[in-house]
Amino acid sequence: MFTTPARLYRVLAIAEAITWTLLISALIARALGVDPLVVTIGGGIHGFVFLSYGAMAVLVAFNQRWHPGVAFTAIASAVVPFATIPAEIWLHRTRRLEGEWRLTQTDDPRDHTWYDRTMRWFLQRPWVLGALIGVAIVTLYTVLLIVGPPGGK
Repeated sequence: MFTTPARLYRVLAIAEAITWTLLISALIARALGVDPLVVTIGGGIHGFVFLSYGAMAVLVAFNQRWHPGVAFTAIASAVVPFATIPAEIWLHRTRRLEGEWRLTQTDDPRDHTWYDRTMRWFLQRPWVLGALIGVAIVTLYTVLLIVGPPGGK
């Protein structure tokens, strides 16, 4: 399913936009008198996908060797409702999503850095990479739930 960085990026960019719709709809429903639990549920789902999108954007940025400004733009697009879709279109049109996962070393001197070797090791073991990212997302999500919403309740 996620055979290329572009495919993974597109799926999570769309999922992030869909969960924005869910969260905004829940906020409107609460304002119209529906049980506030809908915001808790919608917000929780959106928060988890938001963190997943951010983790994926970092992974793709490293794989594609994006300039830090491009990586920041991709990650920050999740903060603005629905901005992940135009960000994905822009990255696609500027050919920043082209190519495969860098699973093997090439003659490119950049392939000899410690982080490229580490990334290749993880990319060659997608279950380990997925588990590591999953644990990081769940841990961060749990910490954020414990801390609570900005400004308190």
